[in-house]
Amino acid sequence: MIAPKVRVQTDPFDAAVETALLEAGRRDIGAIVAFTGLCRDDDGRLDALELEHYPGMAEEEIARAAQDALARWPLQGLTIIHRHGKIVPGEKIVLVIAAARHRGEAFAAAEFLMDYLKTRAPFWKKEHRGAGAAGAWVEAKAKDDDAAARWEK
Repeated sequence: MIAPKVRVQTDPFDAAVETALLEAGRRDIGAIVAFTGLCRDDDGRLDALELEHYPGMAEEEIARAAQDALARWPLQGLTIIHRHGKIVPGEKIVLVIAAARHRGEAFAAAEFLMDYLKTRAPFWKKEHRGAGAAGAWVEAKAKDDDAAARWEK
């Protein structure tokens, strides 16, 4: 079984570089699915999104989800990077790259992992709006829970 790459970091990442590292010298990969999540500002009032986590615990929990994905699908490579700290609109937050022999496994694994990261990964989000306004914690969304529930069947 492959060893997934899992990182939780404050620094920005380069999805193209991470993809190139995963596929370098490989001839057994037929599909790579990469998902990059960005910080968005729907109403033009978000200054930053602050993500908090428990160091060590977040990495362990994400690694556990990665192992679950590897048990479900025959992947050739897997990279998961999640940022924490203050992230401004337009910046990248998360990257999931799943490599497999066939596209179906790569798409399914990437979607499974994003549903996990969105609903169960131990991160807490606070929105900072307006100049100096106190931040508000972001509540979980039922539609995200519904999307994640399909993997429990």
